[in-house]
Amino acid sequence: MLNKDNIYLKLKANSKEEAIRLAGEKLFEGGYVEKEYIDAMLERERLMTTFMGMGVAIPHGTNEGKKYVKESAIAVLQFPEGVDFDGEKAYIVIGICGVGDEHLDILSKIAILLDDELTERLKNEENKEVFVDTFK
Repeated sequence: MLNKDNIYLKLKANSKEEAIRLAGEKLFEGGYVEKEYIDAMLERERLMTTFMGMGVAIPHGTNEGKKYVKESAIAVLQFPEGVDFDGEKAYIVIGICGVGDEHLDILSKIAILLDDELTERLKNEENKEVFVDTFK
């Protein structure tokens, strides 16, 4: 599901909202969602944090926002300096969108991969192939 075109390295964001908006814009630019999905991602964050721990956040839309999803996808954004998610630092922000309930499958697959070592390795990684191999 992850290809090199959906990996964005060495980014900076001043807030979690900015990072989430950027993830949504990348999904929109890829043709996976309609523009309105970005607002659904921000609304999800207002309802409940998408920070998963271990330096990773996985923003995604609300159930209402599913109608704006055209195709399931993930976009991986790297923030080497980290982004503040309510006192926690996210270095890897994985924007996801899923048709139907596919987002649940995507979330569970990503959750299995997560650990502190993975984040430490990826937060400064410059080779997109490493990301592709990691998220196969």
